[in-house]
Amino acid sequence: MKKETTLEEYVKVLVEGKKRSLWSTLREVYEKSKRGEIKLVDPDPPKTIVEYAFRLDYSLWFWTTITLVLLTLIVIYATSTLPQLLVLRYVLGTLYVLYLPGFALVEALYPIEGDLKPLERLALSIGLSLAVVPLIGLVLNYTPWGIRLDPVTVSLALYTLGVSLIALARKYSAFKISRVLSTSSKRT
Repeated sequence: MKKETTLEEYVKVLVEGKKRSLWSTLREVYEKSKRGEIKLVDPDPPKTIVEYAFRLDYSLWFWTTITLVLLTLIVIYATSTLPQLLVLRYVLGTLYVLYLPGFALVEALYPIEGDLKPLERLALSIGLSLAVVPLIGLVLNYTPWGIRLDPVTVSLALYTLGVSLIALARKYSAFKISRVLSTSSKRT
């Protein structure tokens, strides 16, 4: 049976043993973890979905998405009184339309981090945004609101936030399953 140790203790031993900088040692630990040579385990994992949602080490992507959506909405409606924010509106609007809807969908479809590489997630996020946003526009075209700024921004915000909540629930389910599987494999 292998000895369990905390990350801090492991890094301290490596830094003292090799007389290297903390940064290079942390990089080495990260690379060993990615290669599977060492396994990093959370000593106090979240027990409920609420704990999972409020632990940034698990759900930073979720809070970043919510923040970007809300910031974009604020900037869109603030540019009428503050035209200096126009460049920020273009940047955030591009992310809002071309990335965030697809990103939320990719996170919901592939809740396990190792399923896709980062570049694949980026490409799928952009591609799915290019597919989903016109569909939302098509649906809006047949509503009384039509395709105007307010209905489009609200629809995209609701879609992105709704799918992000679904993704959060799926990621938490995958996390619980992986915890059950890892504890059952330790027992056998």
